[in-house]
Amino acid sequence: MVMASMSSGSESFRLCVFDLRRGQNEGQELDKILFFYPPDLTFSTQLSVIGLSEGLITFTRLFSPEAACEVIEAERHSHVFYEAESDIWMVMVVEKNKEIEAIWRVDALRRMLKEVHSLFVMFHGSIRALLEKEQTGGLIRSHLYPFITDYLNDLFVGKKLQLPSFRETLKERGTVQMLTLARDAALEVQSLVGVLDSCVGIVRCHSVILFHDLLVSTTLSPDDTVDLFTFSVMRLTTNAQSSGMSSWSYLRKGSTLSQITSRSTSAQLLGSTDPLPSGNGNNAARVIRPLQHEKWSKGKVGFLVTDIWGKDATPTIWLQQTQERVYLLTYQYKSLTLVLLVPTPAIVNGELDISFVKHQVIENASAKILKVEEKLSKGWGGENAYHVSGYRYLLVDNDMEISRASPPGKVATLAKESLLALNQLREEVDSEKSRTKVERDMEISIRAKNNAWVIARITRGKELYMALEKASETLLDATDSVQRFSNRYCSGSFSMD
Repeated sequence: MVMASMSSGSESFRLCVFDLRRGQNEGQELDKILFFYPPDLTFSTQLSVIGLSEGLITFTRLFSPEAACEVIEAERHSHVFYEAESDIWMVMVVEKNKEIEAIWRVDALRRMLKEVHSLFVMFHGSIRALLEKEQTGGLIRSHLYPFITDYLNDLFVGKKLQLPSFRETLKERGTVQMLTLARDAALEVQSLVGVLDSCVGIVRCHSVILFHDLLVSTTLSPDDTVDLFTFSVMRLTTNAQSSGMSSWSYLRKGSTLSQITSRSTSAQLLGSTDPLPSGNGNNAARVIRPLQHEKWSKGKVGFLVTDIWGKDATPTIWLQQTQERVYLLTYQYKSLTLVLLVPTPAIVNGELDISFVKHQVIENASAKILKVEEKLSKGWGGENAYHVSGYRYLLVDNDMEISRASPPGKVATLAKESLLALNQLREEVDSEKSRTKVERDMEISIRAKNNAWVIARITRGKELYMALEKASETLLDATDSVQRFSNRYCSGSFSMD
């Protein structure tokens, strides 16, 4: 299965990050550029793209001060906007392609921008904070260029950039996928979480547990859980370690990465050639690159090790909800991945205390870890565990930021006409949600060219998308099928009664 493919040429795809508060005086226009891809375009070309984007933002704010433009559809390009932080904008410019595979959903592209920003903040803190820390812009550029470059490398196959196409319409980026637990397994997991949370004595730790690429347990807020889950699936889980692929994509990525350079366009734009503080809470004069491939490996005692933060240095991340920096310790046993987050103030003696925490985990939690893994493995239904015969579906809980979908292999059996109709359906829902800005119940049904029915139901923060390919079904039959699915698998949440 494929995604929308385009060359890495300057006309096909551009991505920029800029600050509306900077570069407003003549001769200082370059100051507003914080990131630009491709990085080797001339400054005049970069300023042309950003100047157009800035003009569109300013113009649309006249009519909608609280919500400026989200997308501009030009004849040859789609311009996708995302205000990552106040007056800090990310804009993606994608060339329209006549190839049938190059059909995408604008909201899916915006979610990519949101995802890379959220991951950046988790490791480095906010863009605005780094700008205030070093006002020439050199510090933030030295972080953004390698970070976004490493993120984009996941989207390349050879020299082709692969953006999510209509074939990924039954996936929802920015959500977590949960593992359903039997009662006895849930009790064992709860007991394990209690042990993990008390590994540093009176200081409470946070933990996230994954089985394969599914979330088992979390003590974090929904937003922090999504960020850490996304990173774990990209780089930490056993699947990520063994295949080098990101499981959010239907496309299996090879080991060959695009040769994207992460350098800035020039020393003038970077602002400084001197060593800069990392901004990640460590005192090393280096810029960490947590999204680099093949930088994590399993150590002797089961904890993952990496030299990304420096030799023998422990990784740290930033939690949004509590506004605290924590050490990230990852333990792996078979298909079970445990992420333990220890508040940095609790670690007084550096790596000596970190070693003590690891020892506590091994000594106090090993037996429980083995038991949890055994129970989860026995109840594991494999990659098709959540397949429902006759249905191809996507369930989204926006409040909890959770989704569940038909397995990719099953979605691949849908006809192209069904997938195109699903993509159109989701575009209509996205458009209606953007227009009204308020939650309201909604139902939309579309008959595809191959006579399949695609149906969307939205109610109380939950969304259900479904494709039914039985050509003999009438709309009434299709509605009854959705009703049965809702009653059996969604506790009647999407029932029309």
